Amino acid sequence: GPDQWHKNYPNAKGRHQSPIEINNKDVHYDSSLLPWFASYDPGAAKTILNNGKTCRVVFDDSFDRSVLRGGPLPGVFRLRQLHFHWGSSDDHGSEHVVNGVRYAGELHLLHWNPKYSNYLDAVRRTDGIAVLAVFLQVGETPKPEMKRILDEINAIKTKGKEAPFPNFDPSVLFPESHDYWTYQGSFTTPPCEECVTWIILREPMIVSSDQMAKLRSLSKNAENEPDHPLVDNWRPTQPRYFRMVSASF
Repeated sequence: GPDQWHKNYPNAKGRHQSPIEINNKDVHYDSSLLPWFASYDPGAAKTILNNGKTCRVVFDDSFDRSVLRGGPLPGVFRLRQLHFHWGSSDDHGSEHVVNGVRYAGELHLLHWNPKYSNYLDAVRRTDGIAVLAVFLQVGETPKPEMKRILDEINAIKTKGKEAPFPNFDPSVLFPESHDYWTYQGSFTTPPCEECVTWIILREPMIVSSDQMAKLRSLSKNAENEPDHPLVDNWRPTQPRYFRMVSASF
């Protein structure tokens, strides 16, 4: 499990690891933080897949067609993929924790800095990656746009399954408020490279209990293997150490 990752991936014991707990008392408001902007081309969406660890939507990142800019970012970052983290029940599943609250899930939109020659190069740089994170909160008025992703779940039930997923603009999933926290951290899966500028939205996306159950219906095993539900694919929080968490609000 995650507490053993450092044996094979020394980064996992680094001092810039993610996720962390965000506590109001440790957060500082930074008036210089700009608003962020996402301009995503729906035509960049390619496929949806189950890799045995998450449900992922993959985008064409061969040029700057779907980009994130502003906020704490030094330039334009290209959208590569989005994926989800969730629990085995509605009372946990997010990776980041806010003032002691763990949400039902967390959506990550992963972008890379095209000033580097390719994605693998960007992963080796401290300013190489930007992840926009949106919490999933179970509530009464679920976001209808989640349906588009969940409708494909049956096509990717087992590990290794992939389906076409054309014409999707992930910005339809964003909450109304663009308030965010930001800090320097890492990927939350091995090798846990410390290359991520996190932008974590304060306002969660509302989902239904049924929608969360749909994610849990995925299997982490291949078709010909015993069926083990894909759940609890979140990493526990890591020490913050000396890092500053800044807020745009």
